[in-house]
Amino acid sequence: MDIKIIKEGQKTIVILDGRIDTSNAEKFQNDIAPLLVGDNPDIDIDCSGMTYTSSQGLRSFLTLQKSVNARRGKMVMRNMNPQVKEVFDITGFSNIISII
Repeated sequence: MDIKIIKEGQKTIVILDGRIDTSNAEKFQNDIAPLLVGDNPDIDIDCSGMTYTSSQGLRSFLTLQKSVNARRGKMVMRNMNPQVKEVFDITGFSNIISII
């Protein structure tokens, strides 16, 4: 999993590439930890390169969404491939996180 985090004005752009699974979920959580605090809660996640997420990845996205909500921001996940989108749909995360 490669992750790029770019600050762009009042928004943070996160670009994901690869798989989020048990071998790298802790690194992913550490990488996004700075996004859980601060004054710029708007986050745009580009999932075009994300090929898989485990339940640990889902938990990280949920934690991030809750943090964004608490700070009255907006989080959007975009360009999700159909296989990953299906995981979000089956688990009900599509009802919690905005996916476009």
